[in-house]
Amino acid sequence: MTQQRPANIFAAAERDRWQSQQPGIWSIKDAPLDSHPALSILTTLWDQPRWLEVHHLYDPRGSELFEAICELPEYYLTRTEDAILDAHAADIIAAAPAQCIVELGAGTSKKTVHLLTEQLRRRGPSIFAPIDVSLTALLASRDAVQAAFPQIEFHGLHARYEDGFRAVDKNLPTLFVFLGSSIGNFNLTEFPRFFRALTGAMGPNDYLLLGADRLKPVDLLEAAYNDSRGVTAEFILNVFRNVNRLLQGNFDMNKMRYHSWFNPEWRRIEMCAVAAEPQEIRFSNHQAAFHWQKDEKILVEISRKFEPQRLQEQLRFFGLSPLAHFTDANQWYSVLLFKKPG
Repeated sequence: MTQQRPANIFAAAERDRWQSQQPGIWSIKDAPLDSHPALSILTTLWDQPRWLEVHHLYDPRGSELFEAICELPEYYLTRTEDAILDAHAADIIAAAPAQCIVELGAGTSKKTVHLLTEQLRRRGPSIFAPIDVSLTALLASRDAVQAAFPQIEFHGLHARYEDGFRAVDKNLPTLFVFLGSSIGNFNLTEFPRFFRALTGAMGPNDYLLLGADRLKPVDLLEAAYNDSRGVTAEFILNVFRNVNRLLQGNFDMNKMRYHSWFNPEWRRIEMCAVAAEPQEIRFSNHQAAFHWQKDEKILVEISRKFEPQRLQEQLRFFGLSPLAHFTDANQWYSVLLFKKPG
């Protein structure tokens, strides 16, 4: 396949690092995403308590299951955020003059169409660069965006967040978009590390649009992560199939169950796998094993909930100035716009 020329979204120092194996999709040369999965998985499974990094959820099956979760009646986040964007996309694009929209953890970019529609109407031909670890999602996004917005130049970055946004040219006025309350997946160490890295990569004419789920009654929160159809349970437990594949492990899906709850002290939903009976977990290609005790949990994902004013105040310390706050009639969810001061 003929290689594409380096996209104009890349900083000069980054252009030689990226290659295109499929039209419109870029990845870092000689750095596959799963090149060192064992280091991530083994170090966290041996932690006390045991846990997994969230990106391991998004193998092809995991990405399909997450898209299904977004359509569930209990999962209010997606439809609420979509309604906010539909209502306020024109205000957002007017307040954030940019030539490029970079979406972090884009999935199939279904909600971003509101922003792209207004971007094209107000500013004409522009650039859209979604970042995602799921190639399946990026390909679906590319096909949908190119069909609906032929004047939008599409560059999908198949990468982790930090590798993707660090590659973007600081001289290109950019609106970074981080939706789905994905910031809620960051623990207390990852959160500041992420925002330091992001603001360090942003240029003087850049903006950030951030979706954040808010505190609300516990019954609403817990139902959103323990749906009646069991799709969320399948999504969380599917990670162990991925771990088995990556490390030649022997997690038995019939000997575990899903558990989630709202932890009021930490203001977060915790989604875990619980050993229904004892298992000897072995990773044959790493000569490693541990005993998974009955009722012992492995934390797979968290979803933190926020007070929007406090979040805005916190992000000032990372160099982000609040510009606007958009919410729904129930005040269940917030979409926040920030600017990186020049």
